[in-house]
Amino acid sequence: MISAFLVLAIGTCLTNSLVPEKEKDPKYWRDQAQQTLKHALGLQKLNTNVAKNVIMFLGDGMGVSTVTAARILKGQLHHNPGEETKLEMDKFPFVALSKTYNTNAQVPDSAGTATAYLCGVKANEGTVGVSAATERTRCNTTQGNEVTSILRWAKDAGKSVGIVTTTRVNHATPSAAYAHSADRDWYSDNEMPPEALSQGCKDIAYQLMHNIRDIDVIMGGGRKYMYPKNRTDVEYEMDEKARGTRLDGLNLIDIWKSFKPKDKHSHFVWNRTELLKLDLYTVDYLLGLFEPGDMQYELNRNNVTDPSLTEMVEVAIRVLRKNPKGFFLLVEGGRIDHGHHEGKAKQALHEAVEMDRAIGQADNMTSLEDTLTVVTADHSHVFTFGGYTPRGNSIFGLAPMLSDTDKKPFTAILYGNGPGYKVVGGERENVSMVDYAHNNYQAQSAVPLRHETHGGEDVAVFAKGPMAHLLHGVHEQNYIPHVMAYAACIGANLNHCTQASSAGSPAPGPLLLPLALLSLSSLF
Repeated sequence: MISAFLVLAIGTCLTNSLVPEKEKDPKYWRDQAQQTLKHALGLQKLNTNVAKNVIMFLGDGMGVSTVTAARILKGQLHHNPGEETKLEMDKFPFVALSKTYNTNAQVPDSAGTATAYLCGVKANEGTVGVSAATERTRCNTTQGNEVTSILRWAKDAGKSVGIVTTTRVNHATPSAAYAHSADRDWYSDNEMPPEALSQGCKDIAYQLMHNIRDIDVIMGGGRKYMYPKNRTDVEYEMDEKARGTRLDGLNLIDIWKSFKPKDKHSHFVWNRTELLKLDLYTVDYLLGLFEPGDMQYELNRNNVTDPSLTEMVEVAIRVLRKNPKGFFLLVEGGRIDHGHHEGKAKQALHEAVEMDRAIGQADNMTSLEDTLTVVTADHSHVFTFGGYTPRGNSIFGLAPMLSDTDKKPFTAILYGNGPGYKVVGGERENVSMVDYAHNNYQAQSAVPLRHETHGGEDVAVFAKGPMAHLLHGVHEQNYIPHVMAYAACIGANLNHCTQASSAGSPAPGPLLLPLALLSLSSLF
């Protein structure tokens, strides 16, 4: 067996050989720093325009360690060492931290956090679109405690609105945009307890079609929750798990169609081919449900039946931007979270890289002058990577040393807990005996759990466009939608907006900043 010292020595040699020649010259680093400084000084002039459009990208479970690892992966996919690569979100000029705890949870879930960053109110774990007065699973605590989201505020202001996700469209993150539920798992009435049904609570799929009837674009998975119990799925005819779930016998797709004005063009599609064939100039409303449940991981995606997140974002923007009043679009890279829960770091990181591609696509289709873009996460995971890996080491590779305790190798990526915990012959599994580069390899964890857990640390918030500088420090998570609404002159806080003389709607041009903020900005 190779000694730990020899492995470390080999790693050191590799490190030296991987240093690009330009990086050996101090001038390279000094010039880079000066360019960055010049760019930073240019941010003195704050963008105080009204945000005609707001796009929120939510990487579910995309903690800072996931962002860093995804950056390296992106670079390595382009045959570079990776560490020097820039994600699209890295280019955003303003970065903050978000405190993610739920009102009753130190380490949060995706429902309570979604209520915070969409509705502006912190809530209990497992609840969506309701205040902390609502207790999970208790239907009778819902009424009177509903809170509305920025998607509703934007629609009420006359903007077009859209939801794009790689999960079910009635999953935790998107559901907080339109639903009010004491339990995030009430996907259809089939998943609800009899008590909740008897008390009049509605499932989340039902609420998607009824609460805000004119959501312009909805795309993701979740077909089976829209159809009557045991109805055969259009794509997976032999799969019983793909069949309809609804006990009330409703066909929510038909209901969605019936709610649309007769003079508007509404389109329901269930596969990528149909989606890309659409003449988007004639599409007023679009519902795309591409899987019975969540969409496939990007690494497993069928290029014929399932669009990528980037493709869905492009279609959504092309439909929404036809509105002269602008739009609000929520985009969720939702399966980053699922990859981590399964201990499958490779799946999670490729999901994050795909979301970054979608961010780049949105950037190409919008302008800094009138579009506020915010990228953040709902929570982190107990995902980490380390082990003194050399420059350019495969993000999915081994650390350049053996454990000085059990004398076995280990991967750079590890989890604090999860399904990757394995004992072979009373000892930690020797990872050199398995395919640790496999798409579905489950990285080793310290504690055995069927599903890896969330992490409790702060997550990053990246922002660019009008009023992006208001995301600037360490904030409570519920602050985020208030900033987006302030920038777009929607919702309740409109006193700062210039008013059009005729209709009373916000006029184009810069916002009237509070005097104190103007005074502060003059100092920089």
